[in-house]
Formats: sequence, C-alpha cells, structure tokens
Amino acid sequence: MSLSVASDLVRRRILWPLRNAWRSLTSMRTALALLFLLAVAAVPGALFPQRDLNSQKTAQYIAANGTVGDVLDALQLFEVFSSVWFTAIYALLFISLTGCLTPRMVEHIRTLRAAPVPAPRNLARLPRYEARTVVGSADDVGETLRRGLRGWRTTLRTVNRPGSEGPDSATVVEISAEKGYLHEVGNLVFHFALLALLVAIAVGKMFGYEGTRILVADGQEGLCNNSTAVYDSFRAGSVVDGTNLNQFCIKVDDFRATYLDTGQPDMYTANVRYQSGSAIGDRRWKQRDLRVNDPLRVAGDRVYLLGHGFAPTFTVIFPDGRSRTQTVPFQPDELQTMMSSGAVRFDTPAGLYPDEKVRRTKQIALEGLFAPTAAFNARLMTSTWPAPNNPAVAVDVYQGDTGLDTGRPQNVFSLSVDMINQGRLRKVYRVNLVSGQQKRLTDGTSVRFDGYERWVSLQVSHDPAQNWVLGSAIVMLGGLVLSLVVRRRRVWARIIPIQSSGDVDPRCSVEVGGLARTDQANWDEGFAAMVDVLMRPMGAIDRPRPSAT
Repeated sequence: MSLSVASDLVRRRILWPLRNAWRSLTSMRTALALLFLLAVAAVPGALFPQRDLNSQKTAQYIAANGTVGDVLDALQLFEVFSSVWFTAIYALLFISLTGCLTPRMVEHIRTLRAAPVPAPRNLARLPRYEARTVVGSADDVGETLRRGLRGWRTTLRTVNRPGSEGPDSATVVEISAEKGYLHEVGNLVFHFALLALLVAIAVGKMFGYEGTRILVADGQEGLCNNSTAVYDSFRAGSVVDGTNLNQFCIKVDDFRATYLDTGQPDMYTANVRYQSGSAIGDRRWKQRDLRVNDPLRVAGDRVYLLGHGFAPTFTVIFPDGRSRTQTVPFQPDELQTMMSSGAVRFDTPAGLYPDEKVRRTKQIALEGLFAPTAAFNARLMTSTWPAPNNPAVAVDVYQGDTGLDTGRPQNVFSLSVDMINQGRLRKVYRVNLVSGQQKRLTDGTSVRFDGYERWVSLQVSHDPAQNWVLGSAIVMLGGLVLSLVVRRRRVWARIIPIQSSGDVDPRCSVEVGGLARTDQANWDEGFAAMVDVLMRPMGAIDRPRPSAT
C-alpha cells in the first residue's frame, strides 16, 4: 500500500468521522439539547432521596422497595449529581459550549473590524424602501446623511451608477450603515456567562463541603468545625479531605417556634452564640438569631437552620441509688403535631455488676414516642398540637445488652431489631409518663421522665465559588436583556445626481433601503419616520413614495 493511499484511508476512516463528530458536538443545537438533557437528568435528584444528604433515609427507601430499590441504586439514582452519567452530560455540555462559542466570538470580532457591506444593486427590492428628491450636490447630501446616522457604523463610497458603463458612466454616492452589534455581544455574553456558571458550580462542588448536625438547644452542647467527625452526616468535595476546614464554634442557647391557628409553623428562631478564628477558646461570644432561610455567615461558611424537634430527658436510677441522665433527640414523625419517636440507651454504673455477663443483661434501653401536647384514649397516646403544652412519653422499657460497647454504629432513633429478635434485649414494661413521673422495675431500677429540651438541625455549607455563581448569573441576565433590547439593522442610501441647467440648484435622487437582521426588529413603522428625519435638513421637494413590500 502506497503512502498516499494510506493517508487517504486515514483521512476517510479516522479524521473525517472525528471532524464530523466534533462539528456535531459543537453545534448550538447540540448544546441546547445537552442543556435540556441536564435539566431532565437533575429531576431524579429531587424525586429520590440522595445518599450524600441522608444516607439513613436512602437505605430505608432501598430496603422498602426491594428489587426496584436495588435497580435504582445500580443506576446511581440515589447519587445523581455525582453519578457517571450526570458527570458525562455536564462535561459534554461544557465542551459543546466552548467549541460552539469560540468560533462565534472570533467571527464577531472579524465583523466588528470589517466595514459595512456595500449597497445592493436594487434597493427597491429590500423590505424597507423610501425615495426622495432633495436639493444639493451628491457629496453634500452624502455628508449630511452620514452625520444624521449618528450611532451607526457608516461607510461612504463613490461608485459607478448601477447599469451605466464606459467612460461616460455616472458616479453616485453610496452610504452603508449598520447598528445593533451589541445584539450579538449580548448573545455571546449570555452563553459565556452560562459557561462560567457551569465552571463555578463544578469548582464549588469540588472544593466545597456540607455537614449536618443535631444540637440540643440548652447552651451546653456545641459544634466546632475542626473535623468531619463532629457531624452526623458530611459530604465533601472531591478535593476536600476534611483536614483544613474553616475554624469556628457555635452553640444554641434556645429555640422558639410560633404556629398559626391551623397548627402550621409560622417561624422558627434559634438564638446562637459563635466564635471564629483567633477568638476560639475565648470567653467572648457573638450572638445572633438564626432563622429559616437566613443563614449565619461565619469564617467563610454558612450555617443554616434546617429543622427542629424535641429531646426528652430520662433518668435511670439503678438499685444501688446511682443514676444516669440523658437528653436524647427524638425524630418528628408527624410535622403537624410534632409526634416524635426515638430511643435511649443506658449503661450500668461502674462496679455495680462485677460479672461482665451479668452487666450485659442489666443495661437499660427505652424506645417510644414523645407528644408535645399529649391526649390519651385509654392507654393510647396521641399529640394534638405541635407546641409543648402537655408533654408526655409512651415508652417500652428494655433490659439486656444494648450494644453500647460493641463499637458498631447504631441507629440513634431506634433500637436494634436483631438484638430484640435474638433475645439479647427483653421488653420488661410499657408505660406512659408525664413530666416528673417514674416507673419502678421488679429489680429495683426506676425510669423517670424529667421533661424535654429543644433540638435544632444545623447545616454548615462551604462553597468557595458562590460569588462567582452569583456574578455569572447576573452577567447572564444582563447579556439576555442586551440581546433582547438591541436590534440589528442595516441601512443603505444611494445618492444619484440629477442633470439640470446651470441656473438651477443641483438636485439629487436619494434612495434609502433598510433591512432588519432579525424578524423581531419590527421596523415596519419606524423606517419611514427615520428617513423623514434624515431628509429634513435638506428639504425634500417631492412627496415620498410608499415603501416596497
């Protein structure tokens, strides 16, 4: 095979298909299709629970849907925004926009540097056409028209009259004018700002992080943003290892909730204290009210108030008189009444049961419901209002091995079903308690309900590209407005001298044609008025002819 044949084969089999694929990918039609596909691909992220936001809810959803849940998990529908297919669409959209906009920008720069195109041969065929006869020489009329087209890019030419040839051909003056270049500038700005927006979002996802934590609003428990281990759930960008987080500490002193007459929440407000930077460890704290959609901005991070609930306080008094007290958050099951459920685990005091096997059978666990405003139907407890007007609990008391010293993670809102089924945790009593009441077990252990505290769910969010996202969105809006307001138009004028005797002032026939570069330019009524304004300094001596259609 000769070298020329081989090179031709390479061009046909490899280079040409690659060129055609690149042209298809970088077309504006493909970019719009990918943008629409990206919007559609984001829909499952709103319909299905996402593992990086709530891994527990995601696991429950998969378990509840069996095979369907496993298939959805295999398709990465619970990790949409970090999935392979969503990333591929995102990357293709970025490449398509870059390859589409760069040639358009180069072409627009060439257009800006080029002179307006010469006048067509027959101006009467243009959609907008007007003709006048004015007094003055062709050169004077041309300069007057040129000055009247202020704000237009104009070029004045002296050419042979169309249709005339030879040494005796008549010369005429032609003016080419064009305006509305900012229309394409606005279009390019819009698309490049969209490209910048995509880049900013990608950078924010790579270098950003989000963590959530439940804090009891008693002013004691705090959150210091120094490690990923302090969060209940943490989602980090691909280049964030959690060792260089912005330093600040925050505590929640109290929480207030107001409700409408229907029981719907009106406003949530948490009073927080915080420190940042070199002030951490000092006794001085800054205070602020934290509300929904009104984040605290500290040390380059944002702290959001996501939700709230109740944390009942229980005390277990063991047979030797020693006691343990815990305040544990319960999870709201009914947002309308704030009926909540949860679990508490208590280990026995040191030395009470020297035998390890006996100690593992004497640990106490509670699992049940908390009602802010309790109402009882026989022994069945419900809640009738979300505010804590009559707090009470309905709990099952378990005794046995709670799994506290196994080292394995456990659900904070429920006990281990496996331990209960295996008989390692035995239910010994079911009781309803109001604040201050207690129940004594057969071995002398007592369980007391002491009241409640509020808890709030905080989200710490770090996005280093948020200002770039905002700036890109503003520039996008400005480019869109510019492309919609500015209209691209072209005007040509041909000034033809009229032969006259020497005792008559020189006259010229002026033909003006106009062309709107887009159908939205709407130049039906304004063109004739514009021509009248241009002719006014010279004084037209005949009635204007109607525009051609």
